[in-house]
Amino acid sequence: MRQHRKQPARGGSAVWAVAITSMAGFITALDNLIVTTALPSIRKDLGGGLEDLEWTVSAYTLTFAVLLMFGASLGDRFGRRRLFVIGLAIFTAASASAALAPGMGELIAARAAQGVGAAIVTPLTLTLLSAAVPAERRGVAFGIWGAASGIAVATGPLIGGTLTEHLSWQWIFWVNVPLGLALIPLALLRLGESHGPNPTLDLAGTTLVSGGLFGIVYALVRGNANGWTSTPVLGGFFAGTALLVGFVLYELRAQHPMLPMRLFRHRSFSAINAASLLMFLGMFGAIFLLSQYLQTVGGYSPMEAGVRMLPWTAMPMIAGPLAGALSDRIGGAPVVTVGMALNAVGLGLWALAVKPDVSYPALLPALIVCGIGMGMFFAPSANLVMSTVSPEEQGIASGANNAIREVGGAIGVASLAAVFSAQGGYGSASLFVDGLVPALWVGAGAVALAAALALLMPRQHNADGTAAGRAAGDTTAGAPVAL
Repeated sequence: MRQHRKQPARGGSAVWAVAITSMAGFITALDNLIVTTALPSIRKDLGGGLEDLEWTVSAYTLTFAVLLMFGASLGDRFGRRRLFVIGLAIFTAASASAALAPGMGELIAARAAQGVGAAIVTPLTLTLLSAAVPAERRGVAFGIWGAASGIAVATGPLIGGTLTEHLSWQWIFWVNVPLGLALIPLALLRLGESHGPNPTLDLAGTTLVSGGLFGIVYALVRGNANGWTSTPVLGGFFAGTALLVGFVLYELRAQHPMLPMRLFRHRSFSAINAASLLMFLGMFGAIFLLSQYLQTVGGYSPMEAGVRMLPWTAMPMIAGPLAGALSDRIGGAPVVTVGMALNAVGLGLWALAVKPDVSYPALLPALIVCGIGMGMFFAPSANLVMSTVSPEEQGIASGANNAIREVGGAIGVASLAAVFSAQGGYGSASLFVDGLVPALWVGAGAVALAAALALLMPRQHNADGTAAGRAAGDTTAGAPVAL
């Protein structure tokens, strides 16, 4: 087995690592939702039907979700900084291709390529950041990284609407190009190189998990359009589930598994990943519907709706770093639990407040509570994931957690949209609210369950600022990170 190798960061600055990884995380997370408010303009320019527009969104989500773990494995095998730079190059080139796309087919292909680049970059941001920042300051660093990613997810519709209104829809992709071109040389100059322990790639495991996640996410994305009992949707669910079961069985026996199943014997690792899935389920689904509520019922333009979401989206800038610092003092589990509980309360407040003629000030409490809760979740949850594994397995853990989050987001959009369409619709303001209210309660219930799962995590706090290393009876989980 090849020994874990790590080179000192060029320039030796943790500040550079925080800046580079946070910006990379921002631009890849931004593309989850930035395209949504530009879809009418894209259809007007490029033509195509509803299915083409759906694939413009889902091509990115699908490739991002199913290749995240493979991206982490590539970094462990060939060098994390090297693959980080390659992923940025792919993402940047694909963004330019999307902006220049002459038709829907070319745009969908470019969106899929963006997802490939993002799947390589995203899990490596955490491993590179963790390698560059001392353990006692890692909570604050993850707080800044988490705030950047959280703001990107929440402000995607605002940024997309603003660029589309004042420039053109192509600029939602052009905006990535100068940022990517600036980050590539900075990463080469300022980040250190490191490798994982395995000498070979787990190609069989990668194929199984990628196929399984693709089948399930495809079925969820297509469920509302094709019908939940249609052959393609049921086939996606059944085939995806079978492949994921096969992945687990294979990984249990593999000599060099991509995702060692022993990690899930660690109570904190299992609990935070399950909670992350449910958190993203409620959050993504709610943002997807609430941005439409402000436009469809409130009558705001895409940019105006995004501005009115700022009390939610701005809160992580304040709460994220503070939550990271607090997690260094008392442990990440209590902070994550409170953050998810606040998100559940905020979504419940939304459900109680929304009406066809509600005033905007009546919605502010829900916006602020959701924003604080989201900021308290991102940084400590990342720290919890990384602190439950050994340094050489951080890429594996990061890829798994990010894949689970993306799948949770896809489930959230599909499931809350299904509840919305079953109870209401777009025919009138009152009909929209009829569908929105039960969907928000479903989202609030999912996030509340996530908070309950977070209670299963140990509350012990180590001297180095990380969460407790092993749950009772766990003798196989990786040691807490101590770089």
